[in-house]
Amino acid sequence: MSLGYFSYPMPVNEPVLQYAPGSVEKAALKKTLAELKKKQTEVPMYIGGKAIKTGKKVRMHPPHEIEHTLGFYHEGEEKHVKQAIDAALKARQSWAALPWEDRAHIFLKAADLIATKYRTYMNGTTMLGQSKNAYQAEIDSACEIIDFLRFNVHFLSEIYKQQPISSPGMHNRTEWRPLEGFVLAVTPFNFTAIGGNLPTSAAMCGNVVVWKPAHTQVYSAQMFMRILKEAGLPDGVINLIYVDGPVLGKVCFSHPDFAGVHFTGSTGVFNQMWKTIGENIANYKSYPRIVGETGGKDFVMVHKSADADVVATALARGAFEFQGQKCSAASRAYLPSNIAEEVKARLVAQVQSMKMGTVEDFSNFINAVIDERSFDKISSYIDNAKKDKKAKILVGGNYNKTEGYFIEPTVIETKDPKYVTMCEEIFGPVLTLYVYDADKFEETLALVDGTSSYALTGSIIAQDRDAVILATEKLRYAAGNFYINDKPTGAVVGQQPFGGARASGTNDKAGSMLNLFRWLSARTVKETFNPPTGYHYPFLKES
Repeated sequence: MSLGYFSYPMPVNEPVLQYAPGSVEKAALKKTLAELKKKQTEVPMYIGGKAIKTGKKVRMHPPHEIEHTLGFYHEGEEKHVKQAIDAALKARQSWAALPWEDRAHIFLKAADLIATKYRTYMNGTTMLGQSKNAYQAEIDSACEIIDFLRFNVHFLSEIYKQQPISSPGMHNRTEWRPLEGFVLAVTPFNFTAIGGNLPTSAAMCGNVVVWKPAHTQVYSAQMFMRILKEAGLPDGVINLIYVDGPVLGKVCFSHPDFAGVHFTGSTGVFNQMWKTIGENIANYKSYPRIVGETGGKDFVMVHKSADADVVATALARGAFEFQGQKCSAASRAYLPSNIAEEVKARLVAQVQSMKMGTVEDFSNFINAVIDERSFDKISSYIDNAKKDKKAKILVGGNYNKTEGYFIEPTVIETKDPKYVTMCEEIFGPVLTLYVYDADKFEETLALVDGTSSYALTGSIIAQDRDAVILATEKLRYAAGNFYINDKPTGAVVGQQPFGGARASGTNDKAGSMLNLFRWLSARTVKETFNPPTGYHYPFLKES
């Protein structure tokens, strides 16, 4: 029952705590890290509000300290996927019928719980489980996830206000219905906030969700799920399961009530999902919504007018924050010949000053990559570069997995603009530089645009405004998020809606109203107050 029109104004972004020496937040976070490391957490799946323990335990450990056990999660199988779908569909009608303000307040309360009571726990589980330093965790598992929840409530309230006009004698309205069925959310390891946003953005719109996080993100995902339950999320609305991808796909993509997938991960997996959905299209009650943010080979294009210090800093931060494990991380850079040596010298100096180690030592800028598989893949690119005459390692190039999956931030220079590390996504702390003739800026823009199949993020660094204008035009389709005089990372909810096109995804812009439209199905209702009683129109009379 609705008793009024409720307002949810545009929020402000959650302030980012700095964790400076002697600060209250630094002491609190260190205390939580110590607390989390002292105990082993047993993590169940959550299906229909019940904690499901299968007995098939999988050990969780910090990527930077592989001998330490954080706890165990209970791995599921095919029957648990079916149970999760059944639980979601059972909750569907009552959740869709819940007044909007009651749905909204669940997610607003969750945001407030993260901002206060659970801030150090969201950051602590992210730091230990995904090897993020304190600042990278703060902007992810605290600020961004809070922003997603608060801004999405505002965006959805604005969507609900969008109504058609009415003529005399009638009234028109639009109902913004949830989709008919369940939504599958598949989330990656690298951002706890994505793990939170993909299921909740769909659920906020009245949908029910089956959520499968990456195995390497379970430690922080379960913390968020516990917060949602404390905030009052009804049983079955979001069901958190830990299963292998093929098992998940087999059940979900063959189910007649499959209504959509909200995905962040690799391009190859997303392509396979799309293919499978297409092959099963006749089985579904409605055409599923397919929303995905996938890979990137993100660029920094530098003009001859650029400031060398600005360029070096943008590359150091853009390429190596969170070990380059961001979809948006700078991984290829084009330096003009007139300032190339200056930029390289400054960049090498910055990289050499970066400390690498555990997350508990807040002086470490670099931590570990996520797992052994990733470590082996990244190190193979480095090994090949060491042997290739087309490549030269300027700094870094060492790695070790004795205690954790540590790879030094590595800068490669190549004389071949189509060298493998300029083209293929590596997803690690590897940046490749190509020096171009400073007088061939426009030709190099064409090279940037045509080198990669991806189109996620990119930047232009220049003091010459004409160069900025030209790059913005020529690279219009090369990046869904384009940065001027900045690194190509760090999108903020409500400020830079995030997503790319080409092989980087469907560009449905997480952190904006555009994404929420994908989880809604509009119904237009026309009501006539004084309906006609005969078929005759005035034009039928001749006189």
